Amino acid sequence: MIKVLFVCLGNICRSPMAEFIFKNMVCKKGLADSFLIASAATSYEETGNDIHYGAGNKLRQEGIPFTRREARRITPKDYKNFDFIIGMEESNIAGIKRIVGEDKDNKIFKLLDFTDSPRGIADPWYTGDFDATYEDLTAGLEGFISYLISEHLIPDR
Repeated sequence: MIKVLFVCLGNICRSPMAEFIFKNMVCKKGLADSFLIASAATSYEETGNDIHYGAGNKLRQEGIPFTRREARRITPKDYKNFDFIIGMEESNIAGIKRIVGEDKDNKIFKLLDFTDSPRGIADPWYTGDFDATYEDLTAGLEGFISYLISEHLIPDR
């Protein structure tokens, strides 16, 4: 089983969107049983809160199923339990490393580093642009799937 944790600042916009988009992608490929997929934050600011209404609206618009959930902060134990810890931007990566320590097992990645356009994904909590965030997340997640296929971690379906 491949265990993936998506991380952003508050765990109410980008990381839960990535979580549910990726769950939908692997389900459509018939690989849902091969993954454990979750999300977390680098801050405590939104702990306990559900997905942001703008993120939920965008997922509904795209036909991506999602469930009620509570934002949580990443913990050092997550580093041990997950195979991939994927942040949305450089400040998330710094926050992840501050919380979990050194990335001695090379588990920490930035999502768009799996694409031909490596950069950070803007936070729609600040920009209000959930469309752009969705597009970036989808491109990054498709790149991540291609990476998993190229590393022979999942079949090419």
